[in-house]
Amino acid sequence: MRIVVLDGYTLNPSGDNPWDAVAALGDFTLYDRTNPADVVARAKDADILISNKVVLDAKTVSQLPKLKFISVLATGYDVIDLATTGARGVPVSNVVAYGVDSVAQHVIALLMELCRGTGRHDASVKHGDWGKARDWCYSLTPQRQLTGMVMGIVGFGNNGRKVGELAHAFGMEVISFTKRPTNPPAYKPFRFVDLDTLFRESEVISLHCPLTDQTRHLVNAERIASMRDKAFIINTARGPLLNEEDVAAALHSGKLGGLGADVLTMEPPSPDTPLLTAPNTVITPHIAWATLHARRTIMAMTAENIQAFLAGRPRNVVNSAFLK
Repeated sequence: MRIVVLDGYTLNPSGDNPWDAVAALGDFTLYDRTNPADVVARAKDADILISNKVVLDAKTVSQLPKLKFISVLATGYDVIDLATTGARGVPVSNVVAYGVDSVAQHVIALLMELCRGTGRHDASVKHGDWGKARDWCYSLTPQRQLTGMVMGIVGFGNNGRKVGELAHAFGMEVISFTKRPTNPPAYKPFRFVDLDTLFRESEVISLHCPLTDQTRHLVNAERIASMRDKAFIINTARGPLLNEEDVAAALHSGKLGGLGADVLTMEPPSPDTPLLTAPNTVITPHIAWATLHARRTIMAMTAENIQAFLAGRPRNVVNSAFLK
């Protein structure tokens, strides 16, 4: 079997997470990055394709006659045409729950930066501002504590649940909206609520839902208007969950207290992305998932997905509904 990796750089950017376990499973070719114009040329002879963010749409898949299996290096698979691959009899597998702790801890890191401005104050001190101050302390931002805040979590899967646990540990009240409100956590206070209630009551909203036609621009001007003044939004899920123009306007007006985002609608962003110049924002370059522990877990799970396919028992298949 010929195995081709289309965009492997982010899984092993510094050589600390080698591809040995995957490479041992076939005739292996690794590309750090693949431009859209090069996808077909690089993938046309592949039996197994490994991809993270490279788009494999219907037109592309139709030009890959040897393709038998796709392994996605992520949980999200919106870049893959599931119907076309399924009609071709090509299973698509993803990796799940590989970075639950990593993502949840990044959520708290973004939130803490919004509440305390640690990085901003560190830069100020090193710039010499403390040495010039008239008093023994000063603050550049309102200092807010998490204790007693209401954390609203949209989506209560693995990541959402872990964020809830950490929020509870900081003394926050946790509420959540999810399609199937079952198996509530043991800690209190906790409530499952409807989406309107969550937006209305939360002081912090953390997004952990997939990107679908129903969730695209979930956070928009209408929903923001229903929120508490100075509430925070944290997005480590998918950029298009936010209407970025509406969110930027609310940050400029002061309606929103802040935004912590690890994802944007366009990645990498263009210079005119409205959130880049909005006040009270902390934006990181899609790294919530990218701890060494999580990256090594992805590598191991990818090897296991391929081994399962080769054994005739594919696992973690996301296009089962379309497979012939």
